[in-house]
Parts: sequence; C-alpha cells; structure tokens
Amino acid sequence: MSSDARAVAEPTVALGATLAVVLGVSAYAVVLADTAPSTQRDRATPTLTRLYERLADGGVVGPDALDTATEAIQVDARVRVTLRAADRVWRVGPAAPPGAETAERTVSVGVAPGRVDPGTLRVEVWS
Repeated sequence: MSSDARAVAEPTVALGATLAVVLGVSAYAVVLADTAPSTQRDRATPTLTRLYERLADGGVVGPDALDTATEAIQVDARVRVTLRAADRVWRVGPAAPPGAETAERTVSVGVAPGRVDPGTLRVEVWS
C-alpha cells in the first residue's frame, strides 16, 4: 500500500450532498416557523365576550351599565367601548388610535323602559 493514496470525492457528488443538506435544513426551518405559536394575541374578541356577559341582562344590553362594566372586565390594555342603537351612540374610554384591535357583535339595546332596539357593541383594544 502506498501512503500517497487518498480518498477522492467527485465534485458533482459533493455538490449534490451539500445541496441535499441545505434543502433539508431549509425545509425544517419553514415547517418550524409555521408551527411556532404566534406572538400576536387577539385581545379584542375575549374582551368583547367578557363585556357582553357583564352588560347583558336577559340578552338586553343597558347603556347605563357601560361605565361600571368596562372597569370590571380588567384588561391589561386601553379599551374604548361603543354601543349603537338606532340614532343613539354611547361611548366609554379614550379615542382609539389607528390599528387598534377591534371586535363587534349585534346586540339588543334597552333604549328606554319597555323599548328594545337592535344595535352593535364594539370594542377597541390597544396598548
């Protein structure tokens, strides 16, 4: 045996092996990125749900309870609540900036004793 004998790899085979490893790592990174939990939280929808549960009495939302209900839901962010029925609008909280998370739902609004109108309850949440 000669001491000059060395293992030799074909350049094409070496490039193919390198390409296979790079493609495998890239595919793994793409799959991992798609399965990672999102850092974006939807805060508006759960806030709206909690607020509606506080406000609704027999399925009817009373505008008079907006102030106390927004204080009771304890959100770790700023909140603006808007209740609309017919031509009337009730708002609680500061004006929301553009890009605030929003959620809304159709509700029955008690606008006067014995009078219920259809309306919307909208929540805007931001930090």
